[in-house]
Amino acid sequence: MNFFKKAKPILKELIPSNYIDIHSHLLPGIDDGAKNIDDTKMLYGKMKQMGFSKCITTPHIMSGIWENTYESITNTLNTTVPELPEENRHFKAAAEYMMDSEFSKLFQSEKLLTLKENYVLVEMSYINPPIQLYEILFDLRIAGYQPVLAHPERYLFYHKSFNEYQKLIHSGCLFQLNLLSTVGYYGKEVAKIADTLLQKKMYSFSGSDIHHSKHIESFSSRLIISESKELEALLEKNQFFDF
Repeated sequence: MNFFKKAKPILKELIPSNYIDIHSHLLPGIDDGAKNIDDTKMLYGKMKQMGFSKCITTPHIMSGIWENTYESITNTLNTTVPELPEENRHFKAAAEYMMDSEFSKLFQSEKLLTLKENYVLVEMSYINPPIQLYEILFDLRIAGYQPVLAHPERYLFYHKSFNEYQKLIHSGCLFQLNLLSTVGYYGKEVAKIADTLLQKKMYSFSGSDIHHSKHIESFSSRLIISESKELEALLEKNQFFDF
C-alpha cells in the first residue's frame, strides 16, 4: 500500500495565466447560460479570478430551441461589454452551432459566427449523431469552415465505437475538450474517454463550457484522469485564439 501517493492536481490550479476560453455561455438571457447581466458579471469575474485571461463566449444556435442569429448574438455582445468592469472586457462572442437539419441551410446561405477566421464551434445531440453527419461536415468544409467539435467525450453513443472518433478527425474535425470532464463532472465514463483522447493526442483545444455557478465551483475539484501533463500542454494550445 502506498501511503504517500501524490494527490492529483486541482483543475483551476492548472489554468495558465494566459488562458483563452473558447466555449462558455455567458451572454445574458439568450440561452441556458447566464440569466441576466448580474449573472454574466459574476461568472466572468470568477473565471478571471481563476486565471482565465480572455473569453470567447459561445451561445447556442439550435433550431426550435435557441433561435439565436449572428446579428442577435452580436447585438447582445455589444450591449453586454460596456456593462462589464473595464478590467474584464477581454470578451468577445462566437456561437455553438447544433448540427441539426437546419444547420446546412444556414451555413450555405449566411455567414457563421466563428471563434477565429473560419474556425466554427459545432455540437451534436446527446441522443444520437445526425444521420447525415459526414455529409454535413464535408459540406461545411467545402463552404470554407473548419469544424471544431465541442466536447466529443460527452457523446455516449461513441463510447463503445471509439473508431468513430478517428473517423471524425479524418473527416476534418478538430476536438475541443470540456475541462470539467477531467474532474468527473459529467461522470466517470466521460472522464475515461476524455483521458483516452488526451493520451492519444486527439484534442486540439479546450474550453470551460461554463453555464452557471455550479460549473465554477467544480473547477476546485481534483482531476480524476491520469493525463495531467497532456492536459497542461493542451491548455496552452488555446493561445491560437488570442485577440
